[in-house]
Amino acid sequence: MKLITAIVRPERVPEVKAALFRAGVTGITLTRVSGHGGEHEIIQRYRASTVVVEFHEKVKIEAAVSEPFVELTIQAVLASARTGDVGDGKIFVQPLERVIRIRTGESDNAALTPVTADEVQQAMLRASGGAEPGGEP
Repeated sequence: MKLITAIVRPERVPEVKAALFRAGVTGITLTRVSGHGGEHEIIQRYRASTVVVEFHEKVKIEAAVSEPFVELTIQAVLASARTGDVGDGKIFVQPLERVIRIRTGESDNAALTPVTADEVQQAMLRASGGAEPGGEP
């Protein structure tokens, strides 16, 4: 089990969320954060004063996943969050010692949402009015 944390641009969140759902990762947590990395500082005028914006708005996405979903999750974030510009963000992968679902008391892999990528893809296609894989729209 791993905790995957991705820091991404706010405008890329819908694409990242859709890519994660297509990969079968449905349990995510989003947090609005600000940070400073390789981006240049922005100088703005506010009430006749010059303000240097050192920290940029980002979104932190966290997902606890079982081993088979680690690479799928990383690739989904990379493909959907990348613009090619400085400030696209970072992905951190950390081992998880233990996970416990509060509602049921299940632990470790059983506590992670047991949804397969196929089920998620089919549900997304049905919700969007698209075609089932191998079927007609």
